Amino acid sequence: MARLMARVEKVVCVSALALLVAAASAQTRPDFSGRWTVVPETLAAGGGRGGPGAAVTIGSGWGAEITINQDAATLAVERAQFSQYDMQPPMRFVYALDGSQSRNVINMGRGPQEMISTAAWQDAALVITTMHRFENPQNGQAMTSEVRQVLSLEAPGSLVVVTTRSAVLGGPSSTTKQTYKKG
Repeated sequence: MARLMARVEKVVCVSALALLVAAASAQTRPDFSGRWTVVPETLAAGGGRGGPGAAVTIGSGWGAEITINQDAATLAVERAQFSQYDMQPPMRFVYALDGSQSRNVINMGRGPQEMISTAAWQDAALVITTMHRFENPQNGQAMTSEVRQVLSLEAPGSLVVVTTRSAVLGGPSSTTKQTYKKG
């Protein structure tokens, strides 16, 4: 009987530990919901295009103001691409948080452009990997480029998006860090 009780205690302890680990894991996943405004980059005097204080990167690729809505299954990013007089709805990108593929279509320039993305948690960061399909303007061949965005909360009210773009058409790859403040 003592051995049976010891086994039961062991099973209960292991189960409790597993629940604690699962709860801790769920707590490390931040909620990125809110309205976010970019924190402007500053440059040393005389540096870069646009003179002192001008930003020289395209940052996250989402623009200066974004709204994020997040629930247990999805993360949705909205940004106004057009002026309010263009009567165009905001651009909206929705990403499944379970690692499955998400398809977003934007209608700009060359017509509808489909982007295929996956989103996966890495500790307290969300990694969104998006494949952009395009046609090589020199030879008409289909090509893809990869954009990887890593979202994390640096502090309460401070969203950091590190964006890595793959090399395309002989150009270099690039990585940028964009910080947004909530509000």
